[in-house]
Amino acid sequence: MTDRPEPMALHNAALYLAGAAACVTVISIAAFEVLLGMAIVALLMDRKTIRFPPNTLPLCLWFGLTLLSAFASGQAAAAYPQVKKFYVFLMLFVVYSAFRKISEIRWLFVAWTAAAALSSIWSLVQFERKYQAAQGAHENFYLSYVGSRITGFMGHWMTFSGHMMMALLLLASLVFFLKDARRRLPWFLLAGAIITAGLLAAYTRSMWLGAFVGGMYLVWVWQKRLILALPILIGLVLAANPFALRDRAISAFQPHGDVDSNEHREITRRVGYRMIQAHPFFGVGPEEVGPHFKEYLPADIPLPLPPGFYGHLHNIYIHYAAERGIPAMLALLWFLGQALFDFSRTVRRSSGDASERFALHGAIAVTLAVLVSGFYELNLGDSEVLGMFLAVMGCGYAAVMSLRAPLDGVAT
Repeated sequence: MTDRPEPMALHNAALYLAGAAACVTVISIAAFEVLLGMAIVALLMDRKTIRFPPNTLPLCLWFGLTLLSAFASGQAAAAYPQVKKFYVFLMLFVVYSAFRKISEIRWLFVAWTAAAALSSIWSLVQFERKYQAAQGAHENFYLSYVGSRITGFMGHWMTFSGHMMMALLLLASLVFFLKDARRRLPWFLLAGAIITAGLLAAYTRSMWLGAFVGGMYLVWVWQKRLILALPILIGLVLAANPFALRDRAISAFQPHGDVDSNEHREITRRVGYRMIQAHPFFGVGPEEVGPHFKEYLPADIPLPLPPGFYGHLHNIYIHYAAERGIPAMLALLWFLGQALFDFSRTVRRSSGDASERFALHGAIAVTLAVLVSGFYELNLGDSEVLGMFLAVMGCGYAAVMSLRAPLDGVAT
């Protein structure tokens, strides 16, 4: 007799813990970090289950260049929060190692849908309370709401919206491509409507754009003839104007003074360009954008600055190039781009049941959405969003292995 756990029991423990960690990214960052640690322990006890995805090399380069940037800045201690975030990236390895079957990925997608729907329901309660408060104070709802929006279970509306964007696209991949989705279609459609309402009510234009691009991809693959239906649907929504969405959409071109973030984001872009010009190789250093922001402020920008957060640059491409240098930003793009390439190639080459490709289509749609929305927000700088995104990427690579398509460089 032995007290050592059986390998299958260890694998099951890692699977359940990894799935729980992925799911609770939508609910609690603390629970996510604890469950991720427990999943790592289960995987380490069952050494044969550990797998490394093909984009491990660019991720390691990203880690290394982040450390070099920290030391080059002369403020290595200040970089600790970003070095600590390396832990979140382990989510990719945990999910890729623990998930082996398409059926397991399917249930995780369903769990994300349920968690996102619950968060969205709570966000709509928050919306109603904010609306009533504005009415009671005789305030213009739009002006009072933009600076204090719904957050669901999260602490910020951008975090909440990033989750809703990804969950909605994963749910769409289930509805469009999963063979037995019709049995659950009413529940899926109800959850989709709830999640969509939360995303729209959050007023996050960047996440709307990301969801639109990811949705365009899914519709194009599913039914190309319906691709024109998306712009028509958007037009109908704007005409109906629920949640005063038309004002928010138009604000991308006609902002309401400095209430909307248009001018704020223009300033952060210009400052980012100046930081990149001054420090092209290693940047100003992790966590150093905020402390040095005004040093790089163009002379033609008057003080005080418009309302907004100036601790980062609200653009993953400009921010990481300015903070850690152009090579680090390129390493991150390699990491993301290789995943997108690997998933797309597997979709093209895989044979067999087409419905099993829902995980790959979902992972591609989410990656496209993150890349597009990243032009307007530092979405990957948020641990909750990053954790869920890496779990989706892990599901994509697990689907690659499950479909047994030829993919060079996969380590088992």
